[in-house]
Amino acid sequence: MGCTISPKLFVMAMEVVLKATEGSAGPANLGGGCSMPPLKAFMDDTTIICSKEDETRRMLTRLDDLKSWCIVKFKPKKSRSLSIRRGKVDEATTFTVAEQQIQTVSQEPVKSLGRWYDSSTKDTRRGAETLELAFESLLAINECGLQSKFKIWCLQFMLIPKLL
Repeated sequence: MGCTISPKLFVMAMEVVLKATEGSAGPANLGGGCSMPPLKAFMDDTTIICSKEDETRRMLTRLDDLKSWCIVKFKPKKSRSLSIRRGKVDEATTFTVAEQQIQTVSQEPVKSLGRWYDSSTKDTRRGAETLELAFESLLAINECGLQSKFKIWCLQFMLIPKLL
């Protein structure tokens, strides 16, 4: 079993880096009076959401500057970008980190915070993926050797939150 302190120290250090970066851009305007913080993170998965290209570049530059302070490596090969202008995917916009170009999701799809992203801006495929996941998961829960009350627990506390 690994050290229980290490992940907590990592998360605390990442939180400092993310808070130092967050001031580089304002909340992303989603339209209709809705906005979203520019950074979303879970452990070492970080998503930058900005309304303007220059804000995204500022945040990437700030993260790049801070990486030397905290001895962290950003891997552009594992990163992806998606730029949308007027409702259409903009292939011409590219971003860099660590002096290397970040691939677009058109070139290589990416999974972030449990969801796959590609160049399609439609969610029609997401419904089919959710149905398939629900079907497979229900079969797995049904075929496991647990008592019925524990199967219900798996459904309520594991599967339903995953599907939402």
